[in-house]
Amino acid sequence: MKSFEELYCEEDSAIEEIKKWQSASDREITILPSDQEKGKKQLVDLQVTTRSTLGAVAFETGGILIHQGWLRILGSGHPHLPRTITSWNQQCAMNQMLLVADDVIGGFFAINGGMFPDSLGGIWYFAPDSLAWEDLEIGYTDFLHWAMTGDIHTFYATFFWKDWEKDVSKLNGDEMFSIYPFLWSKEARELTMERCSKKPVPALEIWEMSKKVV
Repeated sequence: MKSFEELYCEEDSAIEEIKKWQSASDREITILPSDQEKGKKQLVDLQVTTRSTLGAVAFETGGILIHQGWLRILGSGHPHLPRTITSWNQQCAMNQMLLVADDVIGGFFAINGGMFPDSLGGIWYFAPDSLAWEDLEIGYTDFLHWAMTGDIHTFYATFFWKDWEKDVSKLNGDEMFSIYPFLWSKEARELTMERCSKKPVPALEIWEMSKKVV
């Protein structure tokens, strides 16, 4: 296992590229300050360098809030996003997948570490409307670039609702919306998001409930 000193690259960190994406984006993005000690632990536990996008996010940020917090990219933890990459994966008891991000409607993004034979190392999305893992056919770097600068509006076209920004602003980074009727149900498909109820609940509760239904 490599030490922190072997994984930390001060002069060649991917954080500079990430900040360029932030500057080029037309959406609201907050790069949360990192907790250095927690960041060191993330880097050592993940065994990635800060030259990598994942390593830079894990060490250099407390996480990243994208589109007023609709998307949350996990890092070393921050009061606005308390979950670290490693602590969240321990809570969720994932095997052969590394959860790295999620959204407020109960969707989860993970790096495939062997759960699926295809796209090893690629990003998969656990969709709340199908309760199935979907291969996004991109790696972590391309995923983060897409989340910060790409067309997320098309991806979430049927899920935004009027005044969603106001509702999302009230969420803690440890919370998601429990949406009823459930997004995977026939009833939800017949309604609009405007007419579905949305209640803030712990993110872990959404995760555990989704996995039980599957």
